[in-house]
Amino acid sequence: MKETFEVLNVKCGGCANTLTKSLKEEFGEVEVNLDVNPRQITLDIDENKKEALKLKLRSLGYPLTTDELSGFEKATTTAKSFVSCAIGKFDVATKK
Repeated sequence: MKETFEVLNVKCGGCANTLTKSLKEEFGEVEVNLDVNPRQITLDIDENKKEALKLKLRSLGYPLTTDELSGFEKATTTAKSFVSCAIGKFDVATKK
């Protein structure tokens, strides 16, 4: 079933590239909407894979807006998102 989730720390095309590339193998095609805030991702997902998606997003630094994170977890995911963003930008730049 196609669902949309709101995610934190997604700021640019580099972030979107990391999300689509990192989630594709396990979750299939992912659409990232950079025109709304908080940012949204849309994908076709089974109910039994939602927890795995939540954990994968958090590991990339892009937790769901509904995640309850401690102050340390928020700081950690923000730091991870900077790295994920840089990787996404680098991937785009080296494909030109």
